[in-house]
Parts: sequence; structure tokens; C-alpha cells
Amino acid sequence: MSAPPVVLAVGGTDSGGAAGLAADLATIGHLGCHAACAVTAVTAQDTTGVHAVHQVPPAVLAAQLDAVLGDLPVSAVKTGMLGSPEAVRLVAESTRHLLLVVDPVLVATSGAVLGDDAVRRAYREDLLPFATVATPNLAEARALAASDTDASDLISRLADLGCAVVLTGGPEWRPGRAVATCTDWLCEPGGTPVPLRHPAVPTTADHGTGCTYASALAARLAHGAPLAAAAADAAAYVASRLATSSTWDLGRGRGPVAHLAPSTCHRIHQEETA
Repeated sequence: MSAPPVVLAVGGTDSGGAAGLAADLATIGHLGCHAACAVTAVTAQDTTGVHAVHQVPPAVLAAQLDAVLGDLPVSAVKTGMLGSPEAVRLVAESTRHLLLVVDPVLVATSGAVLGDDAVRRAYREDLLPFATVATPNLAEARALAASDTDASDLISRLADLGCAVVLTGGPEWRPGRAVATCTDWLCEPGGTPVPLRHPAVPTTADHGTGCTYASALAARLAHGAPLAAAAADAAAYVASRLATSSTWDLGRGRGPVAHLAPSTCHRIHQEETA
């Protein structure tokens, strides 16, 4: 068997095991790639929110990036929480020659600020112009574009920075709300925004979906899939994970998206229905 593609995940930890590198490493492995990592921050985090953040010193982050990139044939890089302008610039300098998926984590679902105005500017000026694709949600896209306009205008503005953009459109579902169709938007530099529609999954066990989506996208791109196909595959993968986590009752807040291997989920379902 030949070696799998290598995907490097750069981001923060989540002590609750739902988002951040926990989501990245599981997703990348499930989709047939070898997952390497570089830690930007250690968080005290659970399903109710982010309670503390310890930023990794820039020199230690640089050493991690050098260790992985100097040893492994990295096919793609996925970034999550970077947290400081220095971290953004380090990643940009180290990975600009690689396929790069940027999940611009600026605000947690709980409302915790994970990237201030200086981080936002660093994304715009130092990282996104060299990225292959960025995967902001609506709030992140508005922060990066400094605009409250609609999705198609936002994504065009961000694509003008030089990278393709997938603006993820999954709404936060709450009990009593009707199940909707989610619409993501894909736009390449100089192109026209294209809607990518997929079914919504009614569940509050969705903590970590953004990280999971971006990691799935990076894994599919590392396998050579075209961007539009990779985006559709990533959305389908997230939907399948949400379908599993919708049956769980974990945590006091919005529960974790399922990161069991798909084959394990199938076996557990068979055992429960036997």
C-alpha cells in the first residue's frame, strides 16, 4: 500500500474534544490522509464555551511547522484558530507554496473572541492572498470584509483578496425550528458566486462542524479532487457526522459533532438495532 497524502492541521486544542485539532485529526484520518499537527493555542473549552486560552509562543509554533514541513511530504495545510498576528504571518511564510485551506476562526459559537482586529488584518493582508481556499461562516465573512452585506456580495469581496472562498451557510438549529436547506456559496477569484445547496440536519450536537468541514475539504483536495467536488464531499461528510451526533446527549451546551469513524458508527447502529 502506498503512503497516504499528508495533511497538516494548524490550530488550537479543544479540551472537550469537539472542535479544533481534535476535529481536524479525526476527520483527516477518516478521509484517508495522514494527519500531522502544529498547536497554536491550548484552550480550556467545553460545550458551553471557551474558558481560558494559552497562546503558544511564536518560536514554538515555528519549530513545530519546521519539524513537520522538513520531514513529511505535506500535500495540504488546514488552519483553524491562529489567535495572533504573529501566528498568522508564521503560517503564511511557511505554507504559501502549499495547498492551503484557511478556516478563519475569529469568534467561537459561544461568543468568545479568538481573533481581534489585528488578527483580522493579518488574515486579509498576509494569509488569504496566498491561500487556496478560505471557509468562513457568515459572521467570520462579515468580520473579514468589514461589511454586513449579503452572502453573495461578501464572498465576492473576499475572493478579490486572491483565494477561492466557500462561505458555509449552516444555520444554528434550535428545537422548534423547521428543518431548512443549507446553502453554501463558492466563489473563485474573478468568478461568480455559485450556491451549493444541501440538506440541513436538525441537531444541537454541532460543536465542531466548521473545523470538521474545513478539514474534510483539505483532505479531499489532498486526494486530488476539484474544488467544487471537494466542497460537496465535505458538506456530505459533515451531514453524515451530524446525523450520528443528533442521537447523542453529551455536555450541557451544544454537543460535539460525531467524530467516530464511519465504520464504527455503522457497527454501533447495527448493535443497537439488533
